[in-house]
Amino acid sequence: MNVNRSPGPWAPCAPRRPVTNPAMSYETLPDRVLDRRELRDLVDALAAVPSRWEDQVDFPAGEGRHYASLHRDAYVDVWLLCWRPGDDTGWHDHDVSSGAVRVVAGRLREYNPRIGGEHLETVIPAGQSFSFGPDHIHRLTGAAAGSVSIHAYSPPLWRLGQYSIGEGGVMRRVSVGYADELRPLDAAGGPERTAPAGRPPVPSSG
Repeated sequence: MNVNRSPGPWAPCAPRRPVTNPAMSYETLPDRVLDRRELRDLVDALAAVPSRWEDQVDFPAGEGRHYASLHRDAYVDVWLLCWRPGDDTGWHDHDVSSGAVRVVAGRLREYNPRIGGEHLETVIPAGQSFSFGPDHIHRLTGAAAGSVSIHAYSPPLWRLGQYSIGEGGVMRRVSVGYADELRPLDAAGGPERTAPAGRPPVPSSG
């Protein structure tokens, strides 16, 4: 994939979380669905080899978060996402897929819903990663200029759930295809917009 790279205040950081399986790569993936531990090992191993993804880093002027497909097969897909402060996925799950996220530059902010209480908020800095199962509901936002993250899902994303949470704490789920770009739900209850024509579908980004 060729991209027109725009200047951005990003720089890959030295790994902070030890890579527990440095041999993990696309070439060594097993022919089966990966569990969340294996997905985390994969994003950590990829983060340690910038040559496999840094050419996809881009911050196009006047657009939201940039995304690029790094790998997809029958069992796993991997994405690179570039974030600006305020980029927001909205509340979502990943249907039947487990996932893992590694922040390689900047910071992301993850929110987990608490119905009737304050939502749990966690800042994930560069060099850190986390994983989750199919039951995980969250929201990710860019927390620093020039933020970059690697995301892996298994089985590959196909359907996702988007949520709205009303002022009274009522949660509603809308099933969407993985080609729908995740954004906070609008007042009508649908995704604000889908991936532009000619661009690859966007992942859940978390």
